Amino acid sequence: MRTHRHGAAIGTALLALVLAGLAPHARSRGMDATDAPPAAAVELRRTADGIPHIRAGRWRDLGYGVGHVQAEDALCTLAEGFVTFEGRRSYFFGASARPARVSTFGQSKNLDLDFFFRAFVDERVVQRYRDEQPRELNELIEGYAAGYNRYLTQARGPQTGRPAHACLQQAWVRPIGAEDVYRRMYVAHLAAGYAHFIPQLTHARPASADAPQAETAGREALRRLLAHRVGDRPALGSNAIAFGRQATGEAGGVLLGNPHWYWGGPDRFYQMHLTIPGRLDVAGVSFLGIPVVMIGFNRDVAWSHTVSEARRFGLFELSLVEGSPTRYRVDGRVESMQARRVTVEVRGEGGKPRRVARTFYRSRYGPIVDLGAQDAAFGWGRERALALRDVNADNFRVFRNFFYWNQAKSLDEFIEIQRREAAVPWVNTLAIGRGDGRVWYADVGAVPNVPDPLRQSCATPLAEGFAQVDPLTPLLDGSRSACDWQHDPAAAQPGTMPAAAQPSLLREDYVANMNDSYWLTQPAQPLEGFPSLLGGERRALSLRGRLGHEMAQSLVTSAAGSSAELARRVMRDALHPRVYSAEQFKAQLLDPACRQRHVGKVDLGSACDILGRWPNTAGADDRGVLLWEAFWRRVRDIPESELFRQAFSASAPLSTPHQANGADPRVARALADAVVEFRRAGRALDEPLGRRRYVRSEGHRVPLYGGCHGHGNFVVACNENDMDAMSPDSLANSYLQVVRFTPEGVEAHTLLAHGQRDTAVDNGDGIEPVRRYADKQWLRFPFTDGEIVGDPALQRTVLHP
Repeated sequence: MRTHRHGAAIGTALLALVLAGLAPHARSRGMDATDAPPAAAVELRRTADGIPHIRAGRWRDLGYGVGHVQAEDALCTLAEGFVTFEGRRSYFFGASARPARVSTFGQSKNLDLDFFFRAFVDERVVQRYRDEQPRELNELIEGYAAGYNRYLTQARGPQTGRPAHACLQQAWVRPIGAEDVYRRMYVAHLAAGYAHFIPQLTHARPASADAPQAETAGREALRRLLAHRVGDRPALGSNAIAFGRQATGEAGGVLLGNPHWYWGGPDRFYQMHLTIPGRLDVAGVSFLGIPVVMIGFNRDVAWSHTVSEARRFGLFELSLVEGSPTRYRVDGRVESMQARRVTVEVRGEGGKPRRVARTFYRSRYGPIVDLGAQDAAFGWGRERALALRDVNADNFRVFRNFFYWNQAKSLDEFIEIQRREAAVPWVNTLAIGRGDGRVWYADVGAVPNVPDPLRQSCATPLAEGFAQVDPLTPLLDGSRSACDWQHDPAAAQPGTMPAAAQPSLLREDYVANMNDSYWLTQPAQPLEGFPSLLGGERRALSLRGRLGHEMAQSLVTSAAGSSAELARRVMRDALHPRVYSAEQFKAQLLDPACRQRHVGKVDLGSACDILGRWPNTAGADDRGVLLWEAFWRRVRDIPESELFRQAFSASAPLSTPHQANGADPRVARALADAVVEFRRAGRALDEPLGRRRYVRSEGHRVPLYGGCHGHGNFVVACNENDMDAMSPDSLANSYLQVVRFTPEGVEAHTLLAHGQRDTAVDNGDGIEPVRRYADKQWLRFPFTDGEIVGDPALQRTVLHP
């Protein structure tokens, strides 16, 4: 067994730690790695790719270990996140600056972020969060804060040889308390609601009496704002497929989890294995700052998530009292908005702090939101205003649900927890269980209880205009109390839909979701008849969704003969970078367009030859894929009704729209423009993908595979500018798992594309998992003690909280 990688400095480090009262119990070569940690101790065992396996006897101690290892790998990202959620970015980083990294709450100006977090994630929220959790989860959270602080003290101590953190001596890197972890957890709730509207909430102001009435603007800006369910970037989502006994030929199933998520920033995934002997044994990933597993597996169940199409918020139109824009009428009676003054500390000239204040207004339905910057019709005017209600603002069950899932003993128990808590905030769930041939899909969680008849009876002219932009989000008449979200005694939370009314499915062949709505989870059994705000039905799937179902159906009918063989095939297919847009439409588009060979002065011959030879895949060495992407981006600008001869049909959802019209002159022009783009940039038309799609890590340039969601890639590797190197700002395959259960226990293969350390895809330390992903070398996850002890990369540390 190898000792800790920094063993050369152990003498100095131990002396400093003893003086600080923080000494590890043991790190010597003589200690048997199979020894259980002593009472009130935490055992940290790292295996291949730096994955931590944390074992303790108590919940607080387990949290202590999680906080310690996450800080060791991602101190700077975590510390900046805690400052952000506290609402102090303006003081440390400047009021007009923005976060360097993308996240679920976007990249608004620091001052706006500070006001948002101060107003919506305050002490009352923290106290309520604490009050509504089981005691063990509160202990886990308290331990996390203590373990984080332990590492920070240790890292700042008089020692050498530890990983350097660029932020270590910065003033904004501070010890934390449990309240910081509660705030971090709560912010994750709001990703599909309030966090989507930070500038629109923090700049909402009553219209002054002498202000000119704004004219109605175009609605494209509002459409862009509402285009994504979470965050503000395309491709944020996931693939997940669960295969049952009809696919495996056995009693058990196989699960593929494949989130496309942030590679950096506070919301990126962190992989870990948590154990309290006899009580908990779970592995997978969580967001940084979260001490429970959010996607993963234990000895009895495995699950994954994809971003849901369901709306987790709603709007209410308020009828304002003439001349008084902060009063409104409900059922003919006047109510006053609640005004709350919020202050933020900003560092002024010469570093002297000053305080800035804004007033936030709230109605009975929720805070006032001003969408006038996107479309004047939806701004806060003299006659009306909009209130925003986020269903997850009062959903304090989210991580309680995950906490219980981590301990679930069967698929039935897992399902019962999901239905009882109805807490999942903005994702679909797919799961399998040990010895169980069924597979589970559910978009069951916190969602507004707004049936379609209520929307119809509570529609206003403004709501009808809003429906042209977003037909799924409810905008209701706030002048009638009967138009509030409906209360159902069977619901877990007032104003939410009961779990029994939400879409779910148990099958024995497969269920799948690639971020389309619940409707076609299984094409043989469409889920229909649900309220429209849950995501819609009988609508065209994305190309990635069509490809995912094609892959799943092929695997089901391939007669794998065992879950082991099916798992091998799933691992192969999940990383085979097919480009579905090319598979389906390349010949239809290029055959007519390439016959003319020239568009104006642009010769299409070389481009047509290259694309003809290209095998329709996005491998690192493939030539032609970059040219196809430049072409396809332009082709997608052609209206679908004009691009395809065969429109989408709900009776053939996996094969329509189809028959692309390559004779349309805009198709040849799109190819010519792509050629011109390459020529002007001095790039070869057959440039291999890996020359443009790569990641820098530890001074190495690691070529990657895959492409953006919009091109029909199941394997996603996407930057905002997909010609640039991948980076912490990329959205791509993140954590992947293929899980099955054997008579001996759980068998999981995993990959973490961006690695554990927050420097791994920023040309810093942590290349091993990045290179593993690039090489498609799935890691057989060491789950049992025997597997962990036998790992050649094992490093063991024992901490005393």
